[in-house]
Amino acid sequence: MTGLFNEVKKHADTDPAEFWAAAAEDVSWIKPVTIILDDAKPPFYRWFVGGEINGCYNAVDCHVEAGHGDRTAIIYDSAIIGVKEFISYAELQDRVARCADVLLQNGITYGDRVIIYMPMIPQALVAMLACARIGAVHSVVFGGFAAAELAKRIDDATPKMIITASCGLEPGRVVEYKPLIDDAIELSSHKIDNVLLYQREMCKAVMIDSRDMDWDEALAAAGHAACVPVKSEDPAYILYTSGTTGTPKGVVRPTAGHIVALKWSMQNIFSCGPGDVYWAASDVGWVVGHSYIVYAPLFAGCTTVLFEGKPVGTPDASTFWRVIAEHKVKTMFTAPTAMRAIKKEDPSGELVKQFDMSHFKLQFLAGERCDPDTLHWCEDILGVPTIDHWWQTETGWPIAANCTGIELLPVKAGSSGPAVPSWDVQVISDEGHQVAAGEIGSLVIKLPMPPGTLPTLWQNDERFLKSYLSSFEGYYATGDAGYIDEDGYIFVMSRTDDIINVAGHRLSTGAMEEVLAGHPDVAECAVIGVHDALKGQVPLGFVVLKTGTPRAGTEILAEIVQRVRSEIGPVAAFKQAVIVGRLPKTRSGKILRATMQKIVQNEDFPLPATIDDPVILEEIDDALQQAGLKQV
Repeated sequence: MTGLFNEVKKHADTDPAEFWAAAAEDVSWIKPVTIILDDAKPPFYRWFVGGEINGCYNAVDCHVEAGHGDRTAIIYDSAIIGVKEFISYAELQDRVARCADVLLQNGITYGDRVIIYMPMIPQALVAMLACARIGAVHSVVFGGFAAAELAKRIDDATPKMIITASCGLEPGRVVEYKPLIDDAIELSSHKIDNVLLYQREMCKAVMIDSRDMDWDEALAAAGHAACVPVKSEDPAYILYTSGTTGTPKGVVRPTAGHIVALKWSMQNIFSCGPGDVYWAASDVGWVVGHSYIVYAPLFAGCTTVLFEGKPVGTPDASTFWRVIAEHKVKTMFTAPTAMRAIKKEDPSGELVKQFDMSHFKLQFLAGERCDPDTLHWCEDILGVPTIDHWWQTETGWPIAANCTGIELLPVKAGSSGPAVPSWDVQVISDEGHQVAAGEIGSLVIKLPMPPGTLPTLWQNDERFLKSYLSSFEGYYATGDAGYIDEDGYIFVMSRTDDIINVAGHRLSTGAMEEVLAGHPDVAECAVIGVHDALKGQVPLGFVVLKTGTPRAGTEILAEIVQRVRSEIGPVAAFKQAVIVGRLPKTRSGKILRATMQKIVQNEDFPLPATIDDPVILEEIDDALQQAGLKQV
């Protein structure tokens, strides 16, 4: 790495406090910071100590006061119902201030928690910003989550209010939220004082007197609440990681670090500034939605696209290109699984040709490992740099990326790019030693981590230490495995649990998936390790074929096995694969490999709380039995 990026990274890595002090000058403070980095009690590091700030002011009010109230803040585009809405910064300020006043009227004050359980509609963003305005701590739960999972989050966060809508929308169906809310409140030990509900036209919820309030009526009668000073270290929000058993981990986001880091990332990583149209195709229930649908674009004065729909089926595989063209999107961010879904339906990329994409500059991918075939496909059909990058719910913003706003570096397919300035990423062996370039091990981050990352878990320091800091002293364990090449590029190959041991050889399932994905007839794939009496574990592949593939499945499977043998070697012991119609995933697009492994090995497992469609598990089971691959 040479040039400007190397200079910025050297500065950030050598003196992170000075680097982030300069970045902090780009946001609006109520009270100046006294200590940039407080390292007095490691591993509990704190950034911007002594300062006071307000997230809503930095996202909305500062732009209005600077004379940009007419600029569009939010473009709401529902591909499901065909509705579009354009909300200016001034209009957003009015709605947020009114919603904040409703919260105050109902006893929500500084530090109180509010659960937000909403679909992808503007009211979700208004609710989040309203909490930030008065110093309340929001905890957004993905709309449609099961009542039992919502109840766990209610009991852990102990909120005073739930803000919700009458329903969410999926292609071809309406998901009623109110019965789920009522059941969750009944199941939880902690009881809710108030429910603020937005009635959508396609489904009217039954209200409970003395507890439930109508959104439109409440906001119409409300005044305008002002922004309140929030201490730098106080939580902006709690976001629960998805847990299949027990209580999910409540990731805490410190207010000031979250503002400074996200605003810095918009310009320096995503190349977006005031007035640019930015689109993260995710959901507000996930960290991508928090960071890059709501907060970061608004901190930077951008126009953010709020999309309600799917990459295919609303109405077809051209939807993403229609949104980019119609709204003049400059930079877009989605998961590789979304692109693979589009590629499956339109392998040659014909649909994109009907749209004017001349203003489109960058395509970002994250959320799971991006195989080289998908990355090259995006580059070829879109004609713009396609940037894989890597981060987590816990980190809040990218760990590794091609920082396009600093310097567009060469893209290496299969890599998330080099570590972002001030992130010290290393690869450690199981014995705790740093490994050589190109050697696979556990990806870890040297402490202290940059601003905006989790300082702890909600009311659970002990679990924070055990979950993230106990494996390697002085390092945050990401739970991901991979390697760093001689140029400093990071290759995230799989979760550490997905490194399989075949006859004493540690092998990455991600490397095998890369080979499978390169087959011209494969749209999507997954590789898992399953028990083998002789070798300990052996790999098993699952492949989804591209739509309209005319060739016989047996022929394709034989070619896949041979490709792995040729490109990775006989040591992989890759001899079996099965064709399936689709892969089981979470609602955020992550493949449920551990669940698939248990199905193969005929083990009991809890139904994953975040699964997109449970029927897929039955389909996987049927496919395995028909192929004779189900273990006894």
